[in-house]
Amino acid sequence: MGKDSDKMYITHSEWSTLDFGHGGFKNRKTGKEFKKLPFHCCALSLSPFETPRCTKDGLVFDLMHILPWIKKHGTNPVTGEPLAASDLIPLHFHKNADGAYHDPITFKVFTDSTHIVAVGTTGHVYAYETIDELNVKTKSWKDLMTDEPFKRKDLITIQDPHNISNRDINAFHYKVNDLAKPEEDSKINAKGATARILAAIAPSKPTTPAKDLPITPSYVPKKSTTQNAAHYSDNSAAASFTSLGSSAVTQNKAAVLSDAEYLTSTVKDHAFARIKTNFGVIDVELFCDVAPKACYNFVQLSKNGYYKNVPFHRSIKNFMVQTGDPTGTGRGGKSVYGHTFGDEFKGLSHNERGILSMANRGKDTNSSQFFITYKQCKHLDGKHSIFGKITKGLEVLDKIEQVETDDGDKPKKPITMESIEILVDPFEKALNILKGTDPETLKKAEEAAARKAKKEANDRVFAPMSGGSEIGKYFKKSVDEESSDKKRGLEEGSSAAGNEYENAERPKKKAGSSKFDFSSW
Repeated sequence: MGKDSDKMYITHSEWSTLDFGHGGFKNRKTGKEFKKLPFHCCALSLSPFETPRCTKDGLVFDLMHILPWIKKHGTNPVTGEPLAASDLIPLHFHKNADGAYHDPITFKVFTDSTHIVAVGTTGHVYAYETIDELNVKTKSWKDLMTDEPFKRKDLITIQDPHNISNRDINAFHYKVNDLAKPEEDSKINAKGATARILAAIAPSKPTTPAKDLPITPSYVPKKSTTQNAAHYSDNSAAASFTSLGSSAVTQNKAAVLSDAEYLTSTVKDHAFARIKTNFGVIDVELFCDVAPKACYNFVQLSKNGYYKNVPFHRSIKNFMVQTGDPTGTGRGGKSVYGHTFGDEFKGLSHNERGILSMANRGKDTNSSQFFITYKQCKHLDGKHSIFGKITKGLEVLDKIEQVETDDGDKPKKPITMESIEILVDPFEKALNILKGTDPETLKKAEEAAARKAKKEANDRVFAPMSGGSEIGKYFKKSVDEESSDKKRGLEEGSSAAGNEYENAERPKKKAGSSKFDFSSW
């Protein structure tokens, strides 16, 4: 029978070789480990980029770090080949509502295993599968965001999960040759255009010590009040109970609503606005009680000047006219929330001329674009959010409808929305109430405080002053009366003491000799 040769201990050969990966050999490695550079990091600073620029090879750098390097070395820090500032291509990465980089067409989030490419002529970054499906296979060589034409050779690979050899940090030229660190290079003095660019993008240095600096406002927790407190908790207690990474919390606290969430859930009044166009003035009423998100978005964008000189880029007779895109292409626009927001269908219908409704690309994709109906369009019910209607100026809408358009429904004569004036803003009043700056609320609070002070003063006047039970206890006694009462009390006390002394029985002497009398012991 064979014998088991496995030992119950580590042999010398196992300890000194790669067998079983034992610790004796673990620390004696012949080469450096592979370290992959994340796609969202600068290849020079190895930190997340803020102003991305790339080369034709797909190497991404942060403008603030690569310009000083080029100024000093004139080479590509990764490959060591000559590189000029004019060779850098600006990139446009897109983020979702959670702040993650994603494809702007399919909205798929980029990961370390995503094949990412950029269009060299425009700089827009997409997932390769999007370009392959919509450009390569259809042979439609136009940028999906701007319709700008490009060629296959203009595609730049930012990240290829099947070829990661060029993303090995330890193989970078400045790492292998131990060149100056990026933070040291950023200290060189730049001149001319480079200095202006660096001054524009470089963050300002704090003049006070870090310990004395205020906390970043985005990280300061909001204080909950009776107005902006949610009907659900902030989950801090549950998180502390289930996660060791959270601080201990023993009480549930109500979550704090943001200003937008609070306003869109409390405002029930209608807003009114005036749209000034190059054809005339249109007055509109906004249904803040039915479509609060769309109305708040419209009001805030109007007050911020977002709609100033925005064209009506699409007009179809007997249907509608569309606007709200500053680019005038129908593909742009951004909501006040920083991302698209949900639809609001609450019983309203496109049943008349002059209805204001949100334009979208599908479900819950509302931004800044909206349209005005030329006639009833009930087939749009349940697809587009109605948030207002025209109250005055339908004759201006008639003039706009008569403008001729080309084959793409674009007006041949410019139709411009010069400005929007908000006449009545219920959101501002609600926000002032939340912050405690509303004039009417302050006036009511002052009146309530005055009534309370008056009531307390009356209570002090009619309260018992002496604490006694005799007649006149509610009237304050004078100083003379109080002193006489005290004197009278002392006299009464002394006479009582004298009578008590006089009436006291004196001790009687016992008969007999007082010597050696121990009877009283």
